[in-house]
Amino acid sequence: MKKNLIFIFLLTGVLLNANVKMPLIFSDGMVLQRNKPIPVWGWADANEKVEIRFNKQTKTITADQNGKWSVNLNAEKAGGPFELSITGKNTITIKNVLVGEVWICSGQSNMEFQVYKTINAEKEIEDSNYPMIRHFGVAQDLSGTPKDDLKSAKWEVSNKENVGNFTAVGYYFAKKLYAEIKVPIGIINTSWGGTNVETWTSREAFQNSEDFKAMIANVQVVNMDEVFEIYKKSVLENVRKVQGFDVSMENEAQFKNPDFNDKTWPEIKVPSLWENQQLANMDGIVWMRKTIVLTADQAKKEAVLYLSKIDDEDQTFVNGIEVGTNKLWDKQRIYKIPANVLKEGANTIAVRITDYSGGGGIYGDPADLKIDLKDSNLPLEGLWKFNVVKVRIEVSPNSYPSLLYNAMVNPLVPYAFQGVLWYQGEANVSRAKEYKKAFPLMITDWRTKWKQGDFPFYFVQLSTFDEFGGNSAKGSRWAELREAQSETLKLPNTGMAVTTDIGNAKDIHPTNKQDVGLRLAAIALHNVYNKKQVFSGPVYKSQEIKGNQIILTFNHIGGGLSTPENTELKGFEIAGTDKVFHAAKAIIKDNKIIVSSDQVQNPVAVHYGWADDDTNINLYNKEKFPASPFRTDNWEMITANEKYKVSK
Repeated sequence: MKKNLIFIFLLTGVLLNANVKMPLIFSDGMVLQRNKPIPVWGWADANEKVEIRFNKQTKTITADQNGKWSVNLNAEKAGGPFELSITGKNTITIKNVLVGEVWICSGQSNMEFQVYKTINAEKEIEDSNYPMIRHFGVAQDLSGTPKDDLKSAKWEVSNKENVGNFTAVGYYFAKKLYAEIKVPIGIINTSWGGTNVETWTSREAFQNSEDFKAMIANVQVVNMDEVFEIYKKSVLENVRKVQGFDVSMENEAQFKNPDFNDKTWPEIKVPSLWENQQLANMDGIVWMRKTIVLTADQAKKEAVLYLSKIDDEDQTFVNGIEVGTNKLWDKQRIYKIPANVLKEGANTIAVRITDYSGGGGIYGDPADLKIDLKDSNLPLEGLWKFNVVKVRIEVSPNSYPSLLYNAMVNPLVPYAFQGVLWYQGEANVSRAKEYKKAFPLMITDWRTKWKQGDFPFYFVQLSTFDEFGGNSAKGSRWAELREAQSETLKLPNTGMAVTTDIGNAKDIHPTNKQDVGLRLAAIALHNVYNKKQVFSGPVYKSQEIKGNQIILTFNHIGGGLSTPENTELKGFEIAGTDKVFHAAKAIIKDNKIIVSSDQVQNPVAVHYGWADDDTNINLYNKEKFPASPFRTDNWEMITANEKYKVSK
């Protein structure tokens, strides 16, 4: 009997191992790309025969000696729902399969940004019953080597229950496409906030690049467990160095009290994410304290504490009394201070901040950081004391190149799709010049891996955001990154949505994602779906110097150059050989722009929108597409010598 049990156990194990297995992207509710061969792949026993049935097609394939198999179904027209069945020693049936248009949506937080956070979100969610639109959400994951499958992911139908968590840019793009072409639309969302372009690029791409092969030669293929230990040690050592003492939760119960002595604590600028300051790559728990002095009259007044935004969670105390708490990283903190809490003399605000990933700390508009005393405000901007009491150790996807390509892109290859939508670049502004090489390298890499030709690759130019106060006088990293994105249009079959007019100088995550999706859709409808229309704003072409004027010409002028309501042109600057830029007068004449300044008699160059915050620029075409910022000079910029480095 014992032998029989062993035999049954072994036989069961063999049968379990023999099961055909499919990648997660092949699952109920999926959308397959129309009018192209359809790659289908998976795993089985070595040399196992596998049969694939779809619609009226049947294909057979034999798994290789490693158990891998792949077959191309013939191209299908849009339609469905269908069933896809895969049979080896077992049968997998995938139901509710549509055939239509598939777009990959990728990048960092502005692509990750969900529908429920956008303007008019409630109205949008109410109008989301589109069963022909499907969203495939890829779980965040990283790997030192290319993975065969995703960590987790699933297809979801667009409806009121699901759409709130869809990528907003991708969803609004899909919604417009569906309205115009009336075929199923699938969007594959593989994005991660705060990530640089290098983590989305394969190791092979760097090895084959003259610009990056020296860098990658010094980077070993990483074991993530080892990386974790190295990273943990590095973060703890940096925090210890910054604050001058060890990370410890001992005595933290006293930190809220006004009489606690924090004189040994270091100081940090507020409002500003701590990752941009002393605490790079640090997630965890940090106490921050600010002492203010009030008069007897001020202490008696009704008061409201404004702490702008806090990433991610906070517990906030005034003179030891908790006045509020919030767990939403992108919400304003507005806390009423109870009567009799404030006092004449010194008063202490203490905030316990828990940051789980990405940026951390008090951030936002300095004007939203204050105590409102009804008839006056007491600003809280400036230096605050801080103490890191706990470090949350998670390896950043930016720690090494290729980590996200390996885990969140490679498992999708060779799935058939129409094109890619990309929204990223914020994490690369410090190396904007190098982005001129790194971004096209990634695009070419993906095209090489998928072997589907030069598929459409459409991206979003960075919106306005006043991160460093950059401008023509002191240089602008954000303007340089926008320029790098513009230059990437030299690659075939690329397109760029300009968003200078729909950003928020005080928020890196503008909530108008509807217009972003519509502008990307305009490019696709024109280029891919033969809906001939204007899809771009004016793009700088050339300049001609005539006396004290520079005359600019543009491509993509559409129905003609214009400004909203025929207002005066803004955002133009002009410089002579001294490279000093002055605000310029600019007028539209014969669909050209004439730029001049009384302060520059012999001009040589023009800047337009050359600033981190380019909110006020206002050149459009009559179809209301904004012009991309530009410069006509080729003078060296402030990111010229910044290179990608891996901390080892």
